[in-house]
Amino acid sequence: MSMFTVAAAQSLSIAGDLAANLARHLRFMAVAAEQGVELLVFPELSLTGYEGQMAADLAIDPQDAVLQPLRDCARELGLTAVVGMPIRDRDSSKVLIGALTLGGDGSLEVYSKQHLHSGEELFYAPGAGGSSLSIGGDTVALAVCADFSHASHAAAAADLGADLYAAGVLIGEKGYGVDSALLQGYAQNHSMAVLMANHAGLTGGWQSAGRSAFWSESGTLVVAAQGPGEVLVIARRDAGAWQGRVVPVAVDL
Repeated sequence: MSMFTVAAAQSLSIAGDLAANLARHLRFMAVAAEQGVELLVFPELSLTGYEGQMAADLAIDPQDAVLQPLRDCARELGLTAVVGMPIRDRDSSKVLIGALTLGGDGSLEVYSKQHLHSGEELFYAPGAGGSSLSIGGDTVALAVCADFSHASHAAAAADLGADLYAAGVLIGEKGYGVDSALLQGYAQNHSMAVLMANHAGLTGGWQSAGRSAFWSESGTLVVAAQGPGEVLVIARRDAGAWQGRVVPVAVDL
């Protein structure tokens, strides 16, 4: 198996402040590139925070020019980044929870959250998911938070040949034990690595547990953040074996 380096961007989101969050994302991307990261996954709704009441005002078309600085950065760094943003369904006025993949080749892929958490239906509509990603020789399937609470979602990813199941999430301390056990189980049961990117702190009135993590194809926990706070959780595969490390990210905005 070829070398592959992935990371969870455990970042802090400023409520509804797209400009500040864009700057924060650019900083994380720069640090990730310095660490040799090829795929960087941000938390659910990372560019706006988990702010349902603001979603309709903040939602964009995925092709909106507001994302161009991130797309340019990804291309310049040769890095693929998955960022969270409310998006508008082109065929309706519905607002969806999007995970947008900004490719190192300048491409854009759109994933929309399929399974909503209780209460999210007040602000969002269920999405349609999206295609898997090909990065080098690896196939990556995406999930956004409550998607992974449905075992069928991870099973479908495995059936499509996913080598990595990558989830951007918002998980509090209360739910962390159950949710992390689910993700670890998917890794073990489906023989696919699992990456989980959680928020670094408070967002939308929810205090994140942090503790972003990576599990190998055997279900072994390779690396996890110790708690909240802005860090990169990096996993690197070399000669078929995974090693991990946590790198602090200093953001001065």
